[in-house]
Parts: sequence; C-alpha cells; structure tokens
Amino acid sequence: MAKSPKIRTRERDTIVQALAAGVVPRIGLQHIQVGRAAELNALVRDIDRIADDGSAVRFIIGEYGAGKTFFSNLVRLIALEKKLVTAHADLAPDRRLHATGGQARTLYAEAVKNLSTRTNPDGGALQNILERFVTECVRQGEAQQKPIEKVIDERLAALQDLVGGYDFATVVKAYWRGSETGDDVLKAGALRWLRGEFSTKTEARQAVGVRTIIDDASIYDGLKLLSEFVRLAGYGGLLIVFDEMVNLYKLQSAQARKQNYEQILRMLNDILQGNVGGIGFLFGGTPEFLMDPRRGLYSYEALQSRLSENTFAVDGLVDMTGPIMRLQSLTPEELYVLLQNLRHVYSGGNEEAYLIPDEALEAFMEHCSEHVGEAYFRTPRNTIKAFVHMLAVLEQNPQTEWRALLGATEIAPDEEEEGVDDTASDGDDELTSITL
Repeated sequence: MAKSPKIRTRERDTIVQALAAGVVPRIGLQHIQVGRAAELNALVRDIDRIADDGSAVRFIIGEYGAGKTFFSNLVRLIALEKKLVTAHADLAPDRRLHATGGQARTLYAEAVKNLSTRTNPDGGALQNILERFVTECVRQGEAQQKPIEKVIDERLAALQDLVGGYDFATVVKAYWRGSETGDDVLKAGALRWLRGEFSTKTEARQAVGVRTIIDDASIYDGLKLLSEFVRLAGYGGLLIVFDEMVNLYKLQSAQARKQNYEQILRMLNDILQGNVGGIGFLFGGTPEFLMDPRRGLYSYEALQSRLSENTFAVDGLVDMTGPIMRLQSLTPEELYVLLQNLRHVYSGGNEEAYLIPDEALEAFMEHCSEHVGEAYFRTPRNTIKAFVHMLAVLEQNPQTEWRALLGATEIAPDEEEEGVDDTASDGDDELTSITL
C-alpha cells in the first residue's frame, strides 16, 4: 500500500495525542481517513452546490463513537480547500438553536469565533475576512476613481434585502472607518457586534451606532447575513457544522425542545425550497435524537415528514440524496487499513520504525471481535484508542512482546454513560475505560 511521505513530528504528536484521548485530532485527518467514500462524495457534491449559489443540509447520524465528529471535521477541511468559509460549534446545555436566556446567542458567538478559511483553518478568521473585503473595496475604488465609501455601499447593497441587513452593513462600514482613522476601539466594537457578543442594544448603540444586536431570536438571520457577506468578500459560501445535537433531545422541557425543532424546521424549509444560497448546514446527532417518537426530531410531525428516509433504500441499498446520512459501519477490510494508517502515523511515516508487523494487526482485530463483537466496526473509537495505547506501551517498553500485551488488553464497547442527566452534554466525548 502506498504511504504518505514522512510525517512531521508536531503533526504526528497531535494526531497520536488526540486519538489516545479518544477525541478527533485537529490536523492530519487525511493520514488516517478510510472508508466513507460514498458519504464523502455526496458531501463534496453538496459543497460544490453551495459554491454555485445553492444550499444544502445534512443530518449526520451515528452511534456514540461511530465517527460523526471525525467525518464532519473532514468535510470541513474539504470545504476549506474548495474556498468556502466554515463555522462550527457543539451544542450544550448553554448553547441551543432557540432560547430566551442567551443560549442561542452563545451558540452563534461560538460558531463565529470558530469561523475558518483555508489560510486560517483553526478559527478566528472573521477579522481577516473583513480585511479582505475592505482591501478589495479600496482596490476597486482606486481603479474606478470612486470614493471608497460608495464602493462599499454598492457592494453591501445585496444585504439590504435580508432581515437585519441594514445594520449588518452599517457595522461593516464602521469597521472600515475604524481602519481608515486608526480607531481600534471602533474596529473592536464592530467585531464584537458581528460575533454576537453584545448583550444589550445600549452597548451596541454606544460602540457602533446601531440599535439592534444579534440575539437569541435572530441567530439564523445572522448566519444568513454572514453567508452572504463572505461571498461578497470573495469566498464560495459558508458551511456551518453543529455537533452534539443530542443535547436538544435531552432538554427536559417539551416546550424548549419544540421551539428548537421549529428553528430546525425553518432552516430545513428555507434550504429545501431554495430560498437561500451559498449556505449549508451539517447537524451531527445520534439515532435517538432523530428517531425517538417522544423526544427526537420525529416527535415533531412536520420534521418527520420532511426527514423520512427513502423506503426503497433497504437490504443494503443506500440513497445519499436525502437530508439524513447514516454513517455506515466500517468493513473489516477498512478497519485493517485504518490500523495500518495508525501504525504508519505512529512511526512518523517511517516504515522501518513500525512497532508491530502485519500479523499483529490481524491478531488485534481478532481480539477486538472476540471481546467487543461487531460493535468494534460500528463504533471504532475505542478500538482506535486501545490500539494507540498498545503502540505507546510497546514504544516505551521495547522488551515487551506484542502477543503477551495483546492478551492483557481489555476493550469495552463504546456507549453512552448510564445515568446521564437529561440536561447533560451529549456523551459523545465521554469515553469508556481501557486498561492494559
């Protein structure tokens, strides 16, 4: 199997450290990605549609540890390579799509804080996007011998038809004025407004001269304005990833769940009817979040009718065109390739430094099958974690024989912790124990 060139030590350490903790690494996903080819192809088509003034929405559904976060992060990286802007945030008890106590605004602020571009893949890209927009306006004004403010007004005219567009444009102009005059306080105020960090209208009026703020009731409108603005700044569109959606399923209040599901319905209707362009949403959740008839999305009749899956896609047949995308289990062959990739990454890309032979990979898979059963294909997170732990022990104890070590490895199925309170977080990042 063809391998990638030598992996940088920093990248290798970041990947290994994340996988050993059972979380998704921030970089280097291309070194370990296997399978999911049909799903990735479908999402690449979605990204192309967003860049072509279209829109897309997907619900990435999988069990705890099935790889939802990994898959979503990989899709974000692809979107960045295709010159889209991405934003992402995890839902939590204090971050929701709809609220009255600031939880929705907090979700918006987290997503905008994580705004990323190809040159700023780790978030914090809002200021660079603004600078790019202003620079282009200055260049156009000089080329056409027009006042820069007039060029900015002409470019931002497209925002006027959207809810809140006038104030959004006013804040962007305030940022430009701050840049022109060296007023860092005005620039900071504009950034705070665009990030949804003002909690009162009085603060916003004093800082940037507008009488509205992005609050709980307007986060979706704010995201639509943001998607339009990044396109005006020269990007292909905006892809927004909301993970840990199971936190809505765990809300104790039926009314709060219904209001959040109504917000999802509003987004879904806009996208399915073609009312918006240049924007896409990925929602990551568990099967319970989707299908539970009492508390899941299917408990809301309008959502159930729109999210019902293709009844012809049975007996191994799949349909990747609908909004629901269930992550398929890895095949044994794909898991074997994954273990090869992990071994390769652990050695820093040096085949001569492999800690175990191919025979050990096969023995490890047999061991997993005996102790966990088919779940180690369906939810591979703990399998990966155990494998990385085994390599760590072998590296630090070179006298140890891998066969003896493998016999002492215990792997527990990856599942949601028992007794989790209804208001607790998803549990998708809570890991069962592994002992060597």
